[in-house]
Amino acid sequence: MQNLMQSEDVVDIDDRVDRLQGSDYLSFDLAGELYGVDIQTVEEIRVWEPPTLLPRSPAFILGVINLRGMIVPVMDLRVRFNTKKADYHRETVVLILRASEAANHKVMGVVVDAVSDVVDQGEGQIMPPIGDSQVIAYVSGLLNVDQRVMSLVNVDELLRIEHWI
Repeated sequence: MQNLMQSEDVVDIDDRVDRLQGSDYLSFDLAGELYGVDIQTVEEIRVWEPPTLLPRSPAFILGVINLRGMIVPVMDLRVRFNTKKADYHRETVVLILRASEAANHKVMGVVVDAVSDVVDQGEGQIMPPIGDSQVIAYVSGLLNVDQRVMSLVNVDELLRIEHWI
């Protein structure tokens, strides 16, 4: 998947939505809402393990984990999306996500409440995101899944360090 937003570029929302067509998504639950990420950005799914704290990091960075010799930061998506704080338990998972080549292959763990399923877009029409919140900057589109609406997370934008400040 190409980098959808470059700092100097303005990408039309319709162009971002067009790039999402035909993809499969890993769906996950976060604070009772359904989200999805392009399955190609998922490196692995890990069970919850407390990360090593990282001094002076933003509140949404819980620390780092060792992933086969690579140090990977772990982001609490509930804190990042400004929802209520979660308790970490056996069902809590960490999605290891990799940004696209254009975004320099950044890797990060993202804590979510639970992984749901792999969703094939099928005949579903991806709609542009609506609303105005701090989460909308990380949402590329919306997709109807059964009786729910799944927000499609733009992994490249989510992992951009410029958004950490």
